[in-house]
Amino acid sequence: MCLWKQWKRVRTRIRELRALGVPEWAYFKMANSRRGAWEMSRNTNNALTTSYWEAKGLKSLLSRYLELC
Repeated sequence: MCLWKQWKRVRTRIRELRALGVPEWAYFKMANSRRGAWEMSRNTNNALTTSYWEAKGLKSLLSRYLELC
């Protein structure tokens, strides 16, 4: 959600999503959406791979849960 809030303009959202490797039909549809930041964060998580979030230093709650069980 924080990333989506930082990308305030449609032009910025298109540029950033394109740089992340999201398919053209997906980034154009996502960037022009008028949904809220929380709604779009769910779509952004589905469009980006887990390796992107791991590279940012974030850990998966699912993998941590599976380690503990």
